[in-house]
Amino acid sequence: MSQTRGKYDFCIGLVLAMSSSIFIGGSFILKKKGLLRLARKGSMRAGQGGHAYLKEWLWWAGLLSMGAGEVANFAAYAFAPATLVTPLGALSVLVSAILSSFFLNEKLNLHGKIGCLLSILGSTVMVIHAPQEEEVETLNEMSHKLGDPGFVVFATLVVIVSLILIFVVGPRHGQTNILVYITICSVIGALSVSCVKGLGIAIKELFAGKPVLKHPLSWILLLSLIVCVSTQINYLNRALDIFNTSIVTPIYYVIFTTSVLTCSAILFKEWQHMAADDIIGTFSGFLTIIVGIFLLHAFKDVNFTLANLPVSLRKDDRAANGTLLSTYECFNHDEESSACLGEMQSTESLSARRNGSLSAF
Repeated sequence: MSQTRGKYDFCIGLVLAMSSSIFIGGSFILKKKGLLRLARKGSMRAGQGGHAYLKEWLWWAGLLSMGAGEVANFAAYAFAPATLVTPLGALSVLVSAILSSFFLNEKLNLHGKIGCLLSILGSTVMVIHAPQEEEVETLNEMSHKLGDPGFVVFATLVVIVSLILIFVVGPRHGQTNILVYITICSVIGALSVSCVKGLGIAIKELFAGKPVLKHPLSWILLLSLIVCVSTQINYLNRALDIFNTSIVTPIYYVIFTTSVLTCSAILFKEWQHMAADDIIGTFSGFLTIIVGIFLLHAFKDVNFTLANLPVSLRKDDRAANGTLLSTYECFNHDEESSACLGEMQSTESLSARRNGSLSAF
């Protein structure tokens, strides 16, 4: 009976996590549309510290969509371990990338599509090999884990790093470095997930008729969650306003997932009883995601799609096998020499660019 109940909870957590990714992926698009409308009106941008987006209904629609996604995510953490729910956030990368290409005219080239696919595959591998967390069923058990010295040190470091990024690094480099605001959202997100997990346990106890509201940890977790989520929303808005959505989303996912998995491993001791193949599988899946994110980010300005792939292959083949023949033909046909020489120069220029030669420029 317990095994059947565990599978039932697993399925519920899986469906909720996937629904959360769809809502959250769509929320990025709605928020970005609202911020772009404000920019066209001449309002102070969120990236400059403005809060005019609070009067934009599209931004509020995005916030509600994100709220629905976070509620589904909240419920998913109550039914399934964080190591299952968090990697499935990669689906929001795919949803956001596809929707942004349709509604924001943010082109997604072939490298970006392959990157999204690799992110999904990597997440699947991580889910298959994910470690199992220790069962925590009461607030007293959760309180004991939160007081563990390892977690206290981790939480202290997160707070210190966040404060440094907010008050020292952010004002200087936040407008130009995409990692500043996203890192703030991500590392604080690790603490918010811990709060969500604790509140999920509290809600289960509340439905069981236990005096949860009298337990001080319930209110501490609730207040901490409000502070963390408010900070995340603020700095995520700044990142979305300044940088491309299809870049913000995957980078946020990678750093956020790393932070959550680290926090979860410290808090719930998930890695102590893992087999070697599961450890290798988990790291392989995560590295696959990172490779996918790199493809999506590093080649975002390259105009390369599946449609022009055959043309590129033909050019490469001609550059490799036809250079000598073209030279011979040029010197034996005077009336066509100008056209041939021009084609040769174009081919050589293309080859030089691909080989990194500065003389091509």
